[in-house]
Amino acid sequence: MGTGMGTGDGRSVSRRQILRLAGTGLGLAVIGAGVVGCGPEDTADKPVGSAKPDAGKTGDDFTTPPPGTAPEPLWQADTANDNLAGIQALAVVGDVVLVSGDPLVGRDVVSGKEKWSRAGITTPGARLIIGGGTLYLSSAEYDGDVVGLDPATGKETWRSRLGKSYQQPRPMAADDRHVYVLAGILEKDFSTPTNVIAAIDTTTGKVAWSEKRDAGTEEYGITASVVDTRLVYTDYRKNLTVRDTTTGRQVWTKKIGKSNYRRFAVHEDLVIVADGQRLRAFDLASGKERWSLATEEFSLFKDPQVVDGVLYASDSVRGLWAVNPATGKQIWHNEDLLESAAQAWQFTKVGGTLYGATEFDDEGGVHAFDTATGKLRWTYNDKTGDIQQWYVVVAGKRLTVMHGKRLYALPAV
Repeated sequence: MGTGMGTGDGRSVSRRQILRLAGTGLGLAVIGAGVVGCGPEDTADKPVGSAKPDAGKTGDDFTTPPPGTAPEPLWQADTANDNLAGIQALAVVGDVVLVSGDPLVGRDVVSGKEKWSRAGITTPGARLIIGGGTLYLSSAEYDGDVVGLDPATGKETWRSRLGKSYQQPRPMAADDRHVYVLAGILEKDFSTPTNVIAAIDTTTGKVAWSEKRDAGTEEYGITASVVDTRLVYTDYRKNLTVRDTTTGRQVWTKKIGKSNYRRFAVHEDLVIVADGQRLRAFDLASGKERWSLATEEFSLFKDPQVVDGVLYASDSVRGLWAVNPATGKQIWHNEDLLESAAQAWQFTKVGGTLYGATEFDDEGGVHAFDTATGKLRWTYNDKTGDIQQWYVVVAGKRLTVMHGKRLYALPAV
């Protein structure tokens, strides 16, 4: 297949131009009737790889595959993933891997064997929020409680007692002192016209502080992170807000051009967001913009993430950027994926390799990049044809990988 496409006036549009336009919503006008929807192909019985598997190994001495060759899974398992928990759908705590869903299951990261299972413990789409070694979840009883589980055993170790004045509080972040929740305030007519962000004391289970949000703000679309004494969050209304974790006082808030509903990045005293064609870094204390980095024309930045002191972000034309998070200076810009698979949206790192999980693309998977140069080493794809997004979380020298309702462990080679 050629790399160009006609526009109807004798000109040719390159694949890169099409991808750039698609990233801004203009691509459909260029491609026109050539755009069609594709459904998933028939699923395969087993994931496909071309390197020899190290399945059954309990150590970390894995074989490095030849260049361009992905490793095979160490193990695989089915999950109850409901695809509703976003970036917090997969987590590793110690030697246990967790997947959001019902039942909630804890598996051994080395063997893949089930260590514990809890049915009906939380609500559909519950995020896996972990703080101080405890997993916090909304109660499945819809009684205004938040429950805390020991990730190693699945046993309940903590429970808030908020009463029914708080309508279904949903944990969004946690630290050693508080669980931070978004909750509706139940009125006498059982409506919830207002909602609050509240901090629940992890010792007493009582509300430490509660701050009402502006009228009309939604009870969803919140992405949050705790940094020392600051709670940072974004929402669907394109707000970036910072609060004091001790008092709940709003330190500052500002409008950004795009909603960061999946992830923003934090590095030392900076919060970094993707805002259309730019990555923008703001001072955590004052909200002052410290630096800004632009991508190429007709391209948009995706979710940024800081891993081992380097900021990584994909763009909408399948480029991958490595950036100094303190200064915003580009380290490298990889365009290897332009003619192949989807861009990565979630990253982790082991040694000199960066691993990126891709979005909704049957040609995607888990990419392995050289951290020094940004060059693509290999891509693992399970060949199921499922267009669900991928997830990757590091577990020692193993990668825990999820795709749809399938969970894999890959050697980090």
